[in-house]
Amino acid sequence: MTIKWVQADPLVMNGEPFCYGTRLTVRNILELRRSGYTLTHMLKDHPELRRMGVAAAFAYAAANKPRYAEFFEADGSLVGPGYTAEEAAGLPSQYRLPGVVIKAAPKA
Repeated sequence: MTIKWVQADPLVMNGEPFCYGTRLTVRNILELRRSGYTLTHMLKDHPELRRMGVAAAFAYAAANKPRYAEFFEADGSLVGPGYTAEEAAGLPSQYRLPGVVIKAAPKA
């Protein structure tokens, strides 16, 4: 069985695209990232999330930029920290998007 990591159903979450197996929408995940949450922090605070699902949410946002425009920087990258190269190593190629999925946290 292949899992569709981002789903949209008019009867679930008012039709807002959400991450499979969670009550978190793509917008919720992008808001966490914009607030500075790293992948590790997201998975710790939301154990129902999966690494692949978060990457799929980021990729979904990139494929639907007009809908999520407020989460993109002028250079086309997503705001906030993404996956490190190590965290993204096992992801399928469609999810290893530089600036979208893979983006190191800014140095403090």
